[in-house]
Amino acid sequence: MRRDVFQAIADPTRRAILALLALQAMTPNALAAHFESSRQAVSKHIKVLTECEVVVQKQSGREIYYHFNPKKMKEIDLWLERFRKLWEDRFDQLDDLLKDL
Repeated sequence: MRRDVFQAIADPTRRAILALLALQAMTPNALAAHFESSRQAVSKHIKVLTECEVVVQKQSGREIYYHFNPKKMKEIDLWLERFRKLWEDRFDQLDDLLKDL
């Protein structure tokens, strides 16, 4: 199944994993230590993040480290850009209305 970046951020646990990885690369065990869910549940989230390419894995000796991939998150930023412009225009209209009142 092909997943997209929006599936990666749809779940609060995955968003929390991304926030941790944005600070530093981590092993699956190190990530799992931050959550009350099982190591297997965290691994499933990591798998989704890897499939969506917002996380990449790199081997270092016997350990696998997961790294945040900010380039992939750019897709979300580009998608949201359309809405930012719309919101800015609406706020400008609201400002104008409030000035007239």
